[in-house]
Amino acid sequence: MTSTQSGKGAAVAAAVDALGKAMLAADTAALDKLTMNELTYGHATSRLETKAQLMEALATGKAGYTSIDVTNQTITVLGGTAIVRHHFRGVRRTDGEVMKTGILMVWLEQPDKQWKLAARQAVKLA
Repeated sequence: MTSTQSGKGAAVAAAVDALGKAMLAADTAALDKLTMNELTYGHATSRLETKAQLMEALATGKAGYTSIDVTNQTITVLGGTAIVRHHFRGVRRTDGEVMKTGILMVWLEQPDKQWKLAARQAVKLA
């Protein structure tokens, strides 16, 4: 089922939005609630981070953004799994560089009906 109109699609969209806000605020408590312990977080440079590495980078200011713009988002819900794709434009906190990437995320629905990010991969866009 491909939908941003369904209850699950709307819940996933809200989780994606909350993730962006947590990244902007470097809010590791919110990030912790939104991500699986087994998170694999792939950057456009091919670097992979664990959840702990991502949270440390945000907490210490080694990563993060001063602005984020998400466009062209699609959400495909397959039972308790959601595949999210979008274009991401963010200004890095560390050096002001503008990052333009395509993002693929996999979200898993938890028993309490909350959605958590399990995997994310970015690719550079021209």
